[in-house]
Amino acid sequence: MQRRRFLAQSLASSAALALPSVWAQGAPKPTPIKFTLDFRVTGQTAPFFLAQQRGHYAAEGLDVSIDVGSGSVASITRIVSGAYQMGLGDISSLIEFQAANGGTPAVQAVYQYYNRAPFAIIGRKDRGITGDFKSLQGKKVAAAAVESTRRAWPMVARRLRVNEDFFTWTTTDFSQRDNVMVRGDVDAATYFHDSAVSLFSRMKLDELSVLKYTDAGVNLYGNAILAGNALITQNPGAVAAFLRATNRGIQEAFNDPAAAIAATKAREPILVEAVELERWRITREYIAAPDTRSHGLGDVLKRTLEQQVDEVSEVYKLKTRPGAEGIFHRGFLPSLNERTLKA
Repeated sequence: MQRRRFLAQSLASSAALALPSVWAQGAPKPTPIKFTLDFRVTGQTAPFFLAQQRGHYAAEGLDVSIDVGSGSVASITRIVSGAYQMGLGDISSLIEFQAANGGTPAVQAVYQYYNRAPFAIIGRKDRGITGDFKSLQGKKVAAAAVESTRRAWPMVARRLRVNEDFFTWTTTDFSQRDNVMVRGDVDAATYFHDSAVSLFSRMKLDELSVLKYTDAGVNLYGNAILAGNALITQNPGAVAAFLRATNRGIQEAFNDPAAAIAATKAREPILVEAVELERWRITREYIAAPDTRSHGLGDVLKRTLEQQVDEVSEVYKLKTRPGAEGIFHRGFLPSLNERTLKA
């Protein structure tokens, strides 16, 4: 009897000791997600860093790495190549890409980050540039060789009924754009409105005119969260999980901008808090555009997206017109209640 009791106790003890090992082996490993930004680390993308810092991605079973980008067009090719599973990319550029590459979409938008594209041309008042786009006639406007604000100009020109060569482009690097404006080498420059905060810190606001594309009646969706087809088909749960965590980060960034910028500075210490707070203040205007009051953050209006597809197809003379349903996949969005802005 004593021997049986001893054996039973020994087996129970062995099992108890083995449990932590069994649990460790049975615990699912986090799903790695490589996410590419459209550009540098700034307050424009603060919600992603806030979500990461507060553990929202980890809580969803994700191991998310966030890398700097080299443009919203490059984000698409990065995802298509398989180097990244998700990223921030321009909707108009995605329309172009899908028009040139038929078949099953290799990448789709799954959450509309900028509900309106923050495209703007910012001009110097001392060069005669006012709040009227027609004041740009004959001027010199700086822009990078390939960037979405410059590429979207023909849509504005079409709406204003002026020629695309209404002014002269001066090609410059992103890093030199502020310098050529401050020196007066050009009369104006293209910007994402929130990116212009760097210029605003060097020139007084009352010295500048901000001409928003939206003011010309051009309503374009801007950068969206994109996902590659491989991730969408092989691990749709990871896409939905990423969006839930990011949406939570966006809501929290609206409620606590200081915390969002602190999380961003933790990633990029060189950032100036006051500058990034102002950048985020502008960014949030484009994330929570009027449309979001009806359909929540992250979604699109089908008719508005279809109009953008039509506009891009006509202006860029695309050979095929991709369907709006292939551009934006709303099947992974968090619930409307989660996406209703609480701030």
